Amino acid sequence: MAYHILVVDDEKLIVKGIKFSLEQDGMEVTAAYDGEEALQYIKEGNFDLVVLDVMLPKMDGLQVCQQVREFSQIPIIMVTAKGEDMDKIMGLEYGADDYITKPFNILELKARIKAILRRSVKKVTAEPQAKNVLKARDLELAYDSRRVFINGKEVNLTAKEFDLLELLMENPGKVYSREKLLDTVWGYDYPGDVRTVDVHVRRLREKIEANPSEPKYIFTKWGVGYYFN
Repeated sequence: MAYHILVVDDEKLIVKGIKFSLEQDGMEVTAAYDGEEALQYIKEGNFDLVVLDVMLPKMDGLQVCQQVREFSQIPIIMVTAKGEDMDKIMGLEYGADDYITKPFNILELKARIKAILRRSVKKVTAEPQAKNVLKARDLELAYDSRRVFINGKEVNLTAKEFDLLELLMENPGKVYSREKLLDTVWGYDYPGDVRTVDVHVRRLREKIEANPSEPKYIFTKWGVGYYFN
């Protein structure tokens, strides 16, 4: 079955180029040209991944990403014409799985798309059937439904946040370097950098820790990486 990708950008030539390139690899591509249209497509459609430009008419990409995360964990790659780190990090803060900066090489975009899709497929097919729930004090992770609860109250995590928490919880006390986490959770061929890990750890702490500055679950081993207590 072909992957179905939603490409969102108000520059039609860019959309046309991405669409042509992805279709050459056997993917099905739907195009949207503003934020409202994109949000409606995502609500109604069944997409495997969204390529989402930040600067859009009617509703910008960050707003779209934020609203999508209220009902879906579909992988999102943010596209920005700006090069500042803050723009990139903001995309991740709003729940994006990755980002790429214009102008970009279409081969790099395709590499990022394929890395995320491979990780998603591997996650679904490799899920052990015997697993059910993993608990650590007030924290509960449900494998089958991919849901997380604190004191019985559900915490809304992105797909990558869930994968990261699952890995750390399954290996308590084991210190993972940022590079190892990037390789394991995002895939060894993922073209991003370790700052992606730092952003996701910070977001996780904000969601599962009562006091993120004094964590009781996810700890930092200074100069090395992160571990679950």
